[in-house]
Amino acid sequence: MIIALTIATLMGGGVYLIMQRGMVRIVLGMGLISHAANLLILTAGIGAWRGQPFEGTPLAEAADPLPQAFVLTAIVITMATTAFMLALAALGRSDDTRSWEDPDELSPLETLGRGASHLDPESPRTARVLERTSAAEAEEGDH
Repeated sequence: MIIALTIATLMGGGVYLIMQRGMVRIVLGMGLISHAANLLILTAGIGAWRGQPFEGTPLAEAADPLPQAFVLTAIVITMATTAFMLALAALGRSDDTRSWEDPDELSPLETLGRGASHLDPESPRTARVLERTSAAEAEEGDH
């Protein structure tokens, strides 16, 4: 019963996070759902009261090694998928994390991306961005 509640909690939390707006929350939600799926596969293998599969345990009492192999493979695939999605989150453009109360404020979560060419020349934000880029270019010229 505890495993079923754990699976339900992980799945519910994962679905809740996927329904959010931020890319990092979606990545975390996918991680929770994959953990829930792994627990479900292991639970379906009924290994709790069985012996280890390759230690000379009689075949009638041994656990099925196939769900364990599936979960091991799923862990590796989840790790690669999570790394890829986190790279997309880091390199992608803004994912609606900017505060709309103060549009001139630069958010540490926001990347300029494709919107860099659409900056308003009269905006103080544009002046700050130009100062940062000119300072970065000056540092590159010094090296």
